Amino acid sequence: MHIAVAGNIGAGKTTLTKLLAKHYKWEAQLEDVVDNPYLDDFYNQMERWSFNLQVYFLNSRFRQIKQIRNSGRDIIQDRTIYEDAHIFAPNLHAMGLMTNRDFENYSSLFELMESFVKGPDLLIYLRSTIPNLVSQIHKRGRDYENSISIDYLSRLNERYEAWIHGYDKGNLLIIDVDKLDFVDNPEDLGGIINKIDAEIHGLF
Repeated sequence: MHIAVAGNIGAGKTTLTKLLAKHYKWEAQLEDVVDNPYLDDFYNQMERWSFNLQVYFLNSRFRQIKQIRNSGRDIIQDRTIYEDAHIFAPNLHAMGLMTNRDFENYSSLFELMESFVKGPDLLIYLRSTIPNLVSQIHKRGRDYENSISIDYLSRLNERYEAWIHGYDKGNLLIIDVDKLDFVDNPEDLGGIINKIDAEIHGLF
């Protein structure tokens, strides 16, 4: 079974992925943030490094999906290949931070890769408001995220909502995370697990 967690920067994807992996004894596939050789450069000079960063993520995510499908194990994935292609890359292009030429090249590459993969059995989307995202980003204190603007987060949120509205790759569970504390409140985590249980039982 392939479960994936989607959501904007700071929505709590990695944290929830780890908690659910522990609860269900699933294998966690986490986003390659620590070893990503482009992230620091990208946040310092977005226009120069946007294409490189997006291709790196695309390659990394495609590789993950192939491993998930070939493993035969139950895996939960932190962020999907679709978010790169439907949210982050188009947003950079729209902001003038990725050239037409690079965006067309990127989109063509994604379409080719997409023809070889299928969506997760269940997508969990963490919906959040901008103030909550900003609070969470500040709380975790990653240096390279200090320069993320509210405008950038807002644009991403709009694209996330549009993508989720038309999502058709499989089962979808939307969780509003603003008033939840699934790290320190067991009841909040339990509520999420109950919703996931209901979705999973519906898969079989």
